[in-house]
Amino acid sequence: MIAEKNKTILKPKEYKSDQEVRWCPGCGDHAIFNSVIKTFSELGLSKEDTAVISGIGCSSRFPYYVDTFGFHTIHGRGGAIASGVKVANPKLSVWQMTGDGDSMAIGGNHLIHSLRRNVDINILLFNNEIYGLTKGQYSPTSRFGQITKTSPYGTIDFPFNVGQLALGANGTFFARSIDMKIKESVEILKKAHGHKGTSMVEFLQNCVIYNNGAHAEITNKETEKERQIWLEHGKPMIFGDDNDKGIIMRNQKLEVVKIGENGITEKDILVHDAHTDNLGLHLMLVEMAYPEYPVAFGVIRDVKKPTYNDLMDQQIAEVTAKSKIKTIDDLLNSGNTWEI
Repeated sequence: MIAEKNKTILKPKEYKSDQEVRWCPGCGDHAIFNSVIKTFSELGLSKEDTAVISGIGCSSRFPYYVDTFGFHTIHGRGGAIASGVKVANPKLSVWQMTGDGDSMAIGGNHLIHSLRRNVDINILLFNNEIYGLTKGQYSPTSRFGQITKTSPYGTIDFPFNVGQLALGANGTFFARSIDMKIKESVEILKKAHGHKGTSMVEFLQNCVIYNNGAHAEITNKETEKERQIWLEHGKPMIFGDDNDKGIIMRNQKLEVVKIGENGITEKDILVHDAHTDNLGLHLMLVEMAYPEYPVAFGVIRDVKKPTYNDLMDQQIAEVTAKSKIKTIDDLLNSGNTWEI
């Protein structure tokens, strides 16, 4: 531990529990775990003021591996528990760990209502496009036509776009990262923690056993600079091996251009505004897909809106101030009463 201004700052390893980590060797969950405990350390979170909540799945083993308060709940219901924890104890920093199956299939209803209510929790969605814990069934994000244990002839389901769903539920914060990008992930998670309301971070995560290489066309180190664009608020949307490509808006559609060609200069490139309430532009960004576009990463949307917690506190205060009932005796002696 390091003493700093009368506050004990824990090192990342001090957030690890004494439980054996049982993710498969090479699983992307290991890297996400390291990003999270590094974030906890850099934020200076105390163990007693942190709660990690999960449902069911490989990602949902997370609470066992961190030495904080935690709750491993039932399939798809992590959001309901996380919301209750935050409302009951607002001082807690609440982190919900979930996968694409846990959150978007059986837990889909809980997910959209957490987002629309804007409960002040942080949702980390590990998207490996497969059910890993139950051995390789297709999930709500599996690609159309994908052959899996439960779709031997190719799935005929159309997959969810996680960002589309989050913004469609009127989410106030959405970001995207990659499991192995620890430095970038830590910065995103710190911003998610600082956001007042529901923050949702999608991790493209690799399942080495049942869906190895699911995101390889985007994450391959040899081509990643051409196929990824890392957005930062207030900075132009530029990408490419030589930082010579960018995104412009033409005819109400995003378009990839090369700086220096056809009179295009850096001044023509769109500047990212994560704080605008323009949902349409953010939807365009989350929908960008290879090969027509690079895939957008970083904080895509971060807008202000009253939180469920604050509105509930405000409502209770207003009702309490107007109420004639101040004590339990007032309550018992109100309404229809009689003497025996």
